[in-house]
Amino acid sequence: MGKSKNNKFKRPQFNSAGLPVGAVKDVEEEHEEEDHVDAECPAAELLEKLQSPSADVREFACASISRVVQQSQTIPSFLQRDVVKRLGPMLLDCSLAVRETAAGALRNLSACGGHEVCEDMVKQDILTPLTSLLRECCAGFEASTLSMTDQKNTVQDVAYESVNLLWNLCESSSQALSVFNKAGLLDVIIQCLETHTHNVELAISAAHCLHTVTEDNPELLCSMNVAVLTSLEMVLGSTSPGMAHNHLRTLAAGVMWNLKSSLPAARQAQTLSAVAATLAQCLALDAGVLLPQLRAAEEARFAGAAAETASADQAGGASKLLETEEMEEEEEAAPPKKNGKKAVKDNDFSDLLPRDKGELRDAVALLSAQQTSLEIIVNMCCSDDPSDDEWEEASSSDESEAGPDALCDGLSGLMSPLCLSAEVHAALVHHRIPEKVLRKTQFPCKEAMDVCQQNPSWKCLIKKMQRVQYRALTCLHNVLSTMDVESLGGSEALQGVAQHLSSLVFSPPEIPKEEEFLEAVTSAMRSLLQTIASKNIPQCMSPQQLMSLSEAATRCDVVSVRVNALAILGITGSTLAKEKGTADTLQMIGNALLQVASKDANLVVNGEALDALLDVFADGDEAEKAARNIQLLTALKTLQPVFKSKIRKEGRGKYSPEQLCVLDNIKVNLRRFIGYLETVMKK
Repeated sequence: MGKSKNNKFKRPQFNSAGLPVGAVKDVEEEHEEEDHVDAECPAAELLEKLQSPSADVREFACASISRVVQQSQTIPSFLQRDVVKRLGPMLLDCSLAVRETAAGALRNLSACGGHEVCEDMVKQDILTPLTSLLRECCAGFEASTLSMTDQKNTVQDVAYESVNLLWNLCESSSQALSVFNKAGLLDVIIQCLETHTHNVELAISAAHCLHTVTEDNPELLCSMNVAVLTSLEMVLGSTSPGMAHNHLRTLAAGVMWNLKSSLPAARQAQTLSAVAATLAQCLALDAGVLLPQLRAAEEARFAGAAAETASADQAGGASKLLETEEMEEEEEAAPPKKNGKKAVKDNDFSDLLPRDKGELRDAVALLSAQQTSLEIIVNMCCSDDPSDDEWEEASSSDESEAGPDALCDGLSGLMSPLCLSAEVHAALVHHRIPEKVLRKTQFPCKEAMDVCQQNPSWKCLIKKMQRVQYRALTCLHNVLSTMDVESLGGSEALQGVAQHLSSLVFSPPEIPKEEEFLEAVTSAMRSLLQTIASKNIPQCMSPQQLMSLSEAATRCDVVSVRVNALAILGITGSTLAKEKGTADTLQMIGNALLQVASKDANLVVNGEALDALLDVFADGDEAEKAARNIQLLTALKTLQPVFKSKIRKEGRGKYSPEQLCVLDNIKVNLRRFIGYLETVMKK
């Protein structure tokens, strides 16, 4: 267990606005709800209005449903009244405005209802009218584009809501993904992607959808053709300025990475280099500089608009003021008309932010693109083997029916070092990806944090900046695990990384307790220490510092954080055991590991602690001396039957086959190690 495995990012569940559900919850915690649901949910009344002969009434009903279902407690009331079957026909209503708001209502229902609701929507055949709607929209794109004026491009707005609904369904339902494949919806989504020159919002939603449906979908990969790849390459190679286009190119890079096995052999190296170049360009943008600039631009624009309004008021008198107030009221009412979301809750929804929040939309797009870039790099530095998920993560109970013995033979691949293909390695090194990843592991810039803290509508960006740092640390873990020392800059560069990680953890007054940070930083430290130890490179972090980190981490509720902390102690101890005069430190490490091995409630953590003990005390005079001082042999003989009993009693019901196999190996190694210690202690 002494080796760390590479994380692989599964894209998170996305909400109706194209952001992870967790991010929306973060925002909702920071913003008070300005309107509340009626004491009695108006589901029956609103659903009845869908049958009105008036298109305006039907549109109002759809928009109202869209707003109300954002309150999750109202969803059962709508489901009991067959909301999906009633809204489905509205997707093909004679009014385009009704189609748009109906798609928006279903989109919010799919996002706020979660996986079960999405599965239910698919079972109720919502994809049949949705597919027809998308095909009609795409057929109308050309005429729609030619007739564009200052007014809304309605056909593409309908497509926008529909693509987001399709994205949500495919994200949450394997049946939806199967329908996507069989209905040939790939060509439709590609048509939406090709609107990027004049409708980047629709193109981004299409790219999000493609990023979802192309992941782990061999059936779809078989239908890829040159036209699809060419469309993606055109987006990837576009030079349109702006944060939205930067975000679009990043998503296109992610899609191309998912499609790597479908690329013609002659184009693979070139395409992978283009993917790496896109990610490098995105990560080169400095959010610490750009966010304050965007906020200053917003303030200047608001000040200019205020001065212009004041001048107009003086010239036009009271009647003009009244007109302005009426226009403002209409603008405030506009967002619910589209899909029922209030502006106060839209601050983290880049695609639903009011049009006068252009700078904030750009800021959200920048941070979203950088997070996505880092997640793509994580997967580029990760095996495609299905067993690549962290072994600490428990799998479903049905998988654990098999015993560990049947799986141990196949586990060698799980624990073996990962190697990058020559093309991927060359692309990452050429575009200096490791260096750019390291820069993103810094704490968010104080100036940018202050700007976001001072403005309520920008506060949602704080968590997004922190999430970029966490993803960068996870990315660093994978980069360190898969690239050779020379490609990472040599021994001096690795020592610099160690100093940097040390400053992240030990510079604050106390070790940060944020779980996501601890998980990411301990993973990175674990990989770094493994690399340094294997190459006999001196490390700058003292054993005392690492002990304090491990103590903080072992108190964390997240199992993987505790496992990383124990591995760090094991690596540190095994290195110290080769040096003179380290018995006291080894004794301290040994006591800490014994404490966890005997007291932690999680069997995986117990196993990691025992495995680390075996590494630390495997050999050497200093290790032998420390083992005598802490009476290691007696302690392990006491722990051995308890550990075996826990595996027998708890293993099959709570842990995956891979976990049980590793635990079984530790049990065998522990028995052998006790025999070794008995021989040593007789000297």
